[in-house]
Amino acid sequence: MGKTKSVKPSSKTHSDPGKPEEQHLASWSLVVFTCLFAVYVKTLHPSVPGGDSGELITAAYELGVAHPPGYPLFTLLAKLVMVLLPVGSIAYRVNLLCSFFGAASSSLLFSTTVRLSGSYSAGILAAGLYSFSRLTWQWSIAAEVFSLNNLFVVMLMGLTVEFHKAKTDSKRSKISLYGAFCCGLSLCNQHTIVLYVVCIVIWVLGHQIMYKELSLSYLLKLGLYFATGLLPYSYLIVSSYFNQARWTWGDQTTVQGLLTHLLREEYGTFSLAKSEAGSSMGEILMFQINLMYIEITPVALGLALLCLYLCYTNRDSNLSIVLLFTTMLLGYSLFFSWRANLDITKPLFLGVVERFWMQSNIVVCALGGHGLSLAMHSIRSKMANKDFTIYIEWIFTVALVAHQIHANYSVCDQSSNYAVDKFAKNILSSMPQNAIILLRGDLPGNSLRYLHYCEGLRPDLSLVDQEMMTYEWYLPKTAKHLSGVHFPGTKWNPMATKLPDGTVTFNLQHFLKVNENKETFVCIGLNEGDPTWKKTHSLWPWGCCEKLVSKNAIFNAEEWITLTSNLYNWTEPYGKFDLSSWEAIANEEMWESRVRMAFFIFDLAESPQLSPSVKNQLYLYSYQLYKNAIGKHENHPINWHKNYAIACERMLRQFKADVDPEVLLKDAIKHFSAYAHKATDDGQIEAIWQAVDYFKGELQRLKKLKGNVR
Repeated sequence: MGKTKSVKPSSKTHSDPGKPEEQHLASWSLVVFTCLFAVYVKTLHPSVPGGDSGELITAAYELGVAHPPGYPLFTLLAKLVMVLLPVGSIAYRVNLLCSFFGAASSSLLFSTTVRLSGSYSAGILAAGLYSFSRLTWQWSIAAEVFSLNNLFVVMLMGLTVEFHKAKTDSKRSKISLYGAFCCGLSLCNQHTIVLYVVCIVIWVLGHQIMYKELSLSYLLKLGLYFATGLLPYSYLIVSSYFNQARWTWGDQTTVQGLLTHLLREEYGTFSLAKSEAGSSMGEILMFQINLMYIEITPVALGLALLCLYLCYTNRDSNLSIVLLFTTMLLGYSLFFSWRANLDITKPLFLGVVERFWMQSNIVVCALGGHGLSLAMHSIRSKMANKDFTIYIEWIFTVALVAHQIHANYSVCDQSSNYAVDKFAKNILSSMPQNAIILLRGDLPGNSLRYLHYCEGLRPDLSLVDQEMMTYEWYLPKTAKHLSGVHFPGTKWNPMATKLPDGTVTFNLQHFLKVNENKETFVCIGLNEGDPTWKKTHSLWPWGCCEKLVSKNAIFNAEEWITLTSNLYNWTEPYGKFDLSSWEAIANEEMWESRVRMAFFIFDLAESPQLSPSVKNQLYLYSYQLYKNAIGKHENHPINWHKNYAIACERMLRQFKADVDPEVLLKDAIKHFSAYAHKATDDGQIEAIWQAVDYFKGELQRLKKLKGNVR
């Protein structure tokens, strides 16, 4: 065999007789962007989505700092679009920005795959399968950082392909500098991209050493471009220093505070959450592969594997870059599976984790597109009628993309989804004037914050975050914006004391004491670590939330039922939303609020200290509330069946003349049976069936007794 020159990268592939004309490719890319942007806008979230969206939008609106690592680039771009684009609500504008990022990333994926393979159909296949997958589509129409991260991933892959195709050292040098800047800029958004950045940097530097194009001065220049890309992080320091935002996270005016935020120490560096209890690495990898199979179809996976095989066996000129992309994919997937410490058997946690797999799907789709090109080139080389194979290639591509759109359009169309918006509006509108709301969790916290600060809803209310009060920076930063709320210290701690560094901590009991002139509500739930409030207060249900009421207050069940019976106007059907979505959590909370009073009153009636007459009356109230709720809603949470059946059983013990025992027995049998059929994982199923048999026997005896009386 003769010697081959391998020092300079070739611009040709086995499937491409030449490099696509730049003007032609740019026109195609623009068409791809326009089509995708139109689809994304058509299916866009009209208001605030769930999860972190409300917090990210609020941080941008207030020019504050978002949760770690801060996302300064997203914050600044979101603020810019809020100011320059007077269309729709504040949330809609940021959703629109993210759809722009999503369409741009797909257009870039198209052009990158075309440059890699030389095939336009390969580019359409890669962009189509990726863009119209449920996961990509879902996170390209909501205010989140993932669509911007996807844009950077494709941008870096595109620059890497350009570097690989470059014929001169000056062009490679220019691309490397652009790449260094983009690497730095990308890290101002989602940090998971760092695993791709490391692989690309090593690959590029290795090739420059091989081409003898790397010098100390040039290395310093690359470092300077990279550092320039990181400049948006200076925004965190500026925002924290001026401290004008009503909502912000952390204190970045000190080196320690800045590093704490950048390294996500409050969440756990290199982890998704504080908790270490989660699914195993193997389980997460299997979930990822299975989801990839569903999201981008088995065809993309098969073509990606075929790409690896054909590149290796044919010694394709793109083998080096294909191996780089494969290394990025495997390295990222393995590392993320190791550190994603959430239990993904729970739908909501799976929904949190799966968003990070889009980064892997991009690579698989690009390799799949190249695999299609290589396969068709191989087939064409063996056929006389080469035009026929081109038609087949395009028909196959269009059919597959059309199937992807058809499969996911109805699921991803969020144009009429106001669930989180209505959830937050219902809660805010139900609150009395000048109340304090102690927020807990992403759903109520972020959605209420958005409506309160960005849309100006209920400015009389004071929103105080329970978790944030446990951080040393929270009250020094935000207390001045919570006028009328008194804080008896600078940090919430169950053990009220003065720490050696001068920090004065306070517990919830102390907080309630100094704010006794205001009505205080918790939404949703209280921090379990501080039970001090139980000494002086009780929690009474208030829809999804609860009111902290002095223990000296006397509970009047009839009065409280009247006060809270029509707090909300909620019309979403039960079970409408996917279980992994925040909309499903909001819907569940709203539905459960309909029977929360019934559950609370039943729990009170179970107290042994009450007199029989009071117990009987409380059981009656609980029974009536459950019966009314179930009577109004045919489709409802399955636990309502069980709770109502238990309420019927308690009523049977009371022998009340105004409730027919036969009706109670029939309802107990009906609803215990309905629950047992649906809740098969309940450990008490056997006991429930025994109760059903017992009630059936009692019903027969009652009917027989009535017959004898007649």
